[in-house]
Amino acid sequence: MRFTPKELEAARDRLVPDVAASGLRVLFCGINPGLMSAASGHHFARPGNRFWPVLHAAGFTPRRLGPEEQEELLAHGLGITNVVARATARADELSADEYREGGRLLAEKVARLRPRWLAVAGVTAYRVAFDDKHAAIGPQQRTLGDTRIWALPNPSGLNAHWTPTTLAEEYGRLRAAAFAADDEA
Repeated sequence: MRFTPKELEAARDRLVPDVAASGLRVLFCGINPGLMSAASGHHFARPGNRFWPVLHAAGFTPRRLGPEEQEELLAHGLGITNVVARATARADELSADEYREGGRLLAEKVARLRPRWLAVAGVTAYRVAFDDKHAAIGPQQRTLGDTRIWALPNPSGLNAHWTPTTLAEEYGRLRAAAFAADDEA
């Protein structure tokens, strides 16, 4: 779906509803919706975003889903939310206060939904939202109740030093951890 610049600008500050349910294996968490996501109402909707192909390559989905199929994630025990709910053209339009408030609200959401893992797709966003200056990509020491946290690389095409292959490897590490108990049964 294509949008005009005017339509994209009109989507600024819009909210994109979560794809979430109680008891998910993994609740993926983007930084905030981009204007394409807000205009379409679908997470990770920008064509250059690698979230959907990486999710499939990492083994989370049996086929590559498109943003318009986001509700199908629930059948796989997966969901999507954001650290900051409002849409912007770029993540650098968000303030540190917005990230911290987003972290607080995200912790409340996680307490209510109780996913096994919260996977924040953007280590810098995680660092600011949860005041953890030394966080690195991978599983974190911090938990939110019983929910473990994994900081993932941002799948945006702008994050060019992470290739589709290395993104899939890191997301695959999370998949292995999230499904380890089932694989052993």
